[in-house]
Amino acid sequence: MRVITGSARGRRLQTLEGNDVRPTTDKVKEAIFSSIQFDIEGRRILDLFAGSGQLGIEALSRGAESATFVDLNPEAINVIKSNIKATGFDSVSKVLRADCFSFIASTKDEFDIVLLDPPYREGILEKTLTAVTNIMSDYGIIICERPSDIALPQTVGGFFEKKQLKFGKILVSIYRKESV
Repeated sequence: MRVITGSARGRRLQTLEGNDVRPTTDKVKEAIFSSIQFDIEGRRILDLFAGSGQLGIEALSRGAESATFVDLNPEAINVIKSNIKATGFDSVSKVLRADCFSFIASTKDEFDIVLLDPPYREGILEKTLTAVTNIMSDYGIIICERPSDIALPQTVGGFFEKKQLKFGKILVSIYRKESV
């Protein structure tokens, strides 16, 4: 796993070990960031269910203003911190160990781009998608990675699904504010 482009281009990133881990492939990551390439610079990113932090780090490498990384797994938190340090993004990153719903309910921050890649088959993606609409800026973009057999609504909380990207059994939905 590596940073694809930007200021940290080519840097190798650590990942979590185990059968429950499914890092986003470079092909999917490249497609996601190509779809929003002109929307990243100067934006505030939330990498929810951050895992290794690779998506938020990719956004920072491409010019995002800041990134908040949230994961409940303590091993993931350690990997995220190590990857942030290795890429030099300490000053523009915040790493929190928290349940996604507790974080969303308690944060005072507002985000421009939210990256959602929750554990598959846990049944929390649609509930999380609805919840994050409350912490989005007017600019807001929400990106959801999921198995292609899990359906999501076309509109949620003032956001509409503008684009879908399909990669075999993986589907990525990109939601934008309806007024954008």
